[in-house]
Amino acid sequence: MALLPAGAAATAPAALTPGEGVTAHTLAEGAAPHGLDIRAEGPTDVTVRVIVIEPGGSTGWHYHDGPLLGVVVSGTLTRTLDDCSVEVSTAGDTLVETPGDGHVHIGRNLGNEPVVLHATYVVPEGSPLSVDADAPACAR
Repeated sequence: MALLPAGAAATAPAALTPGEGVTAHTLAEGAAPHGLDIRAEGPTDVTVRVIVIEPGGSTGWHYHDGPLLGVVVSGTLTRTLDDCSVEVSTAGDTLVETPGDGHVHIGRNLGNEPVVLHATYVVPEGSPLSVDADAPACAR
């Protein structure tokens, strides 16, 4: 028997109800073996895109004003980062791109099949999804 403060009414927990009339389709799945840390403060825009980079194609050097979370669906994405280090991601890999103009990078498809990337952008409200940038000194 539970004791309740004076004037409090005992209520039964809400009955659980199964979902109905809902369908879902997984667009992409990936693993993040080192975990994820995505933060946003203030009004934020969230955009999800399917990006296709044809063989020989490139995103051009750019940066993002907020973090980007991506899952490579197919192909091989080769990214060169601001320190000229190279990261190669294949189908099922996830990537997080750090925001800010100090984190310029370029994505290239050096393979023979299209790179398909599902990307979620988390940017300050009204900001562009990416900002074109000059190549870093190490890449010139």
